[in-house]
Amino acid sequence: MKLAYIGTYPPRVCGIGTFTMNLYESMITKTDSSEDPVDGFIVAINDNEQSYNYPEEVKLIIRQEYQRDYLEAVKYINLSGADVCILEHEFGIFGGQNGIYILPLLYRLEIPLVVTLHTIVKKPSYNEKAVMQEICKMANKIIVMSHKAIEFLIDIYDVEEEKIVFIEHGVPDIQYSQEQTKKEFKLTNKKLLLTFGILSRNKGIETVLKALPKVVEKHPDVLYVVLGKTHPNVIRHSGEEYRNYLQLLTKKLNLSNHVVFINEFISQKELFKYLSASDIYITPYLNEAQITSGTLSYAVGVGSAVISTPYWHAVELLDDERGELFNFNDSEQLAQILLELLDNPEKLKKLRKKAFDYGRTITWPKSGGKYISLINKIQKVKPELLVKKETAIDPLMLPPFSLDHIKRLTDDTGIIQHAKFGIPNLKEGYCIDDNARALLMVLMTYRQKKDKHALNLAPIYLSYIHYMQNKDGTFRNFLSFNRNFLDEVGSEDSFGRTIWALGYLLYNPPNDAYYQTGKLIFFNAAPNFEKLQSIRSIANTMLGISYYLKSNPTDDSMKETLASLSDKLIKHYQENSTPDWKWFESLLAYDNGMLPLALLHAAEILKNDKIAAIALESANFLTEVLLKDGYLSIIGNEKWYEKGGERSLFAQQPVDALAMVLMYRQAFQLTKDREFLAKLFTCFLWFLGENDIRMTLFDFETNGCCDGIESYGVNRNQGAESSLAYLISHLVVMEAFEAFEQKDLAF
Repeated sequence: MKLAYIGTYPPRVCGIGTFTMNLYESMITKTDSSEDPVDGFIVAINDNEQSYNYPEEVKLIIRQEYQRDYLEAVKYINLSGADVCILEHEFGIFGGQNGIYILPLLYRLEIPLVVTLHTIVKKPSYNEKAVMQEICKMANKIIVMSHKAIEFLIDIYDVEEEKIVFIEHGVPDIQYSQEQTKKEFKLTNKKLLLTFGILSRNKGIETVLKALPKVVEKHPDVLYVVLGKTHPNVIRHSGEEYRNYLQLLTKKLNLSNHVVFINEFISQKELFKYLSASDIYITPYLNEAQITSGTLSYAVGVGSAVISTPYWHAVELLDDERGELFNFNDSEQLAQILLELLDNPEKLKKLRKKAFDYGRTITWPKSGGKYISLINKIQKVKPELLVKKETAIDPLMLPPFSLDHIKRLTDDTGIIQHAKFGIPNLKEGYCIDDNARALLMVLMTYRQKKDKHALNLAPIYLSYIHYMQNKDGTFRNFLSFNRNFLDEVGSEDSFGRTIWALGYLLYNPPNDAYYQTGKLIFFNAAPNFEKLQSIRSIANTMLGISYYLKSNPTDDSMKETLASLSDKLIKHYQENSTPDWKWFESLLAYDNGMLPLALLHAAEILKNDKIAAIALESANFLTEVLLKDGYLSIIGNEKWYEKGGERSLFAQQPVDALAMVLMYRQAFQLTKDREFLAKLFTCFLWFLGENDIRMTLFDFETNGCCDGIESYGVNRNQGAESSLAYLISHLVVMEAFEAFEQKDLAF
């Protein structure tokens, strides 16, 4: 039997990784003597572009925020000869919103799936619940480690009870003498209290510190050891703020001689030495919402006297006098329990004995054996024929996403608007159009991929926009390379594109500082919204307002502005539309898809069927004109397409392909008609050669996008507008792929 395991894995510092390693080692047959040997391999999940020196059993790596990796991984698993896949599920370790990137992998598995759930949320968001339900539908069996988890799955997530299996969290079969380990740590004359685990605010260490003065007063030989590194994600976002707070509190309470912080991620053997040496183990977590705790299982398994707050797993595991419970944040009650146990060595000894006896029943060899028995039963059941889902989008056709060319074009002022081939053309300077598009792109990238490089670029583009705003809220557009203004007021089109990017920022702010800056610029510009005459500027501004209203739905004044701008577009449509020309003007020009796109967004926000009908009617007209031969044939900017005339073929621009991609994405959002996703992908393939001259515009060497299709072929210059149009389209395709795979999940 061959098994494929998906999860984090050491040396990555992660509790799930330790669990995966222990499970793997408890199930894999080390010799050939077994009648039914078990072999296997690991597919490891990497975080935030970190790299690790994995052991040989790790055969493949998935980068957390790279959806392409998930699809490559499932191809590998399906061809590996594995009989069953075991997934270790925790929301935070998989990419996409609420770990949604794991679903396309699971959909494509051709072997039975066993899922171990490490977290089950009692009050899930819409997406959390939907993701969990999808995983449970695809799983042959679902393993949980507490009875509370079974209750949640049945009552909250509507999972069939027959699918759920209870297997206790395993404990390494490691034993040390308390006397010997205390001697090794030079703690023979100490009463050792211990808390172990990755440090973060929800661990409640301060509750123990506040309880200690009373305990130390009566038992001056007490030493409290806090063992564990700060969580890597906490380090990235707030450094050692929590550890510093605890150390200052220790000094304030005059506990410096009684508290030791060991900032290390130690080996499993070292951990069990500390657990064996401890007299009392404490888990002072701050709320009940923890369905599984590996550290608590370890402490019970080694025979520690455990005191814990009553979170879900603790209530079950410490039942039957296997430990003591105290209320959340209750230092007084904790102090009383500690004194009672330290004053009564026999009671302490009895508590340790109860825990140790139970621990012998949940060692990893026993838990691993239960997994093997379960998998054997699964393999004996005749598998149901899987109905393959017809896929509208194939993400493996997309080149790897890269910001290399954008970083090449960007300096500390902004993004250079033009390029000679793949080299920035400094002579042309900067424009607000491209800096707005660049801001939109990096915000989308950070939202989808959590890419810190994208986040680092955002303030450059935002500060450019701020610098170019006039006192009346309008914007200049052009700036020379030596930072001289080249105009007094930019075009209405550049105004609209800037509002679009700012509205998206207010909908998806990466932090409050960027939000407040964007809000200031947005509302300084707002008095100009109703003055706009250019229909494309109106459309782009409507996009910005729509995104703003998604996160501020009670702003009735801005809703009225959106409705007013929608009326302007509809008036143009009514004046120019005929039975054979369902359009807003008497010609098709540039950025055509942006006009239906704006109305599609407005229809979603305003819940207006009339707006939706005109949006879809005009979108269908574009489809008939631009996709009539099965691929996207963009109206050339050379002469455009006058009603009743001949359409221009050359000077096709990437921004027009982007507008079509965005239009179909929003049409799907509004209607849930998956045919729009197929059309979206067809439009994206324009960049990759599905176009009138059958040549790719994406440059695989520079990771930039060529400026368009001309009569002589491809315009090899790779300016900001073209490359940003490609990257935004790439991001929209991946988001749309998620929408296709995840059915009705929110996005």
